[in-house]
Amino acid sequence: MLPTPVVAAVLAPLVLWRMYSRIKRLTTRQRSKTWRHRTTLVFFPILLLVLAAFSIRTNPFALAGLAAGLPVGAVLGRIAIGKTRFEQVGADFFFTPHAPIGLGVALLFMTRMAWRGYEFFVLGSLAHHEFVSSPLTLVIFGVLAGYYMSYAFGLLSWRKRTASVSPVSP
Repeated sequence: MLPTPVVAAVLAPLVLWRMYSRIKRLTTRQRSKTWRHRTTLVFFPILLLVLAAFSIRTNPFALAGLAAGLPVGAVLGRIAIGKTRFEQVGADFFFTPHAPIGLGVALLFMTRMAWRGYEFFVLGSLAHHEFVSSPLTLVIFGVLAGYYMSYAFGLLSWRKRTASVSPVSP
């Protein structure tokens, strides 16, 4: 088995790269892809159900945290979609997310995951409960999931509205 510092040294660049790409995506113009928005609306509910099933077995109170975070994230997603800049260029659809809300949600989650990583690698994995037994972690994940699902729903709604009023080329 690899020593903990080696594992952390290998994982750190990967995690930092994913954080950078996530932050970049939250602040720049993006092409709207309906398959990506739909995937979000399938992936997060499945993940929520899995986390809920595990949290019921380990700490039912953590499930309340998950339930509390979801509506907060949904409201934040709704506010962010209202502040998003949308544009259509020919047949292509683009959007520029409202950066402050998206960054806040992402950084909140990344900070919590960094703390959980610290607990795991520095304090030892056996000294702490499983991921799904922490109410604070699940509140924060609920906010993240609620935000992304609400935002994806808003993007799909925009695409549907825009497609129904787009002029047909001769």
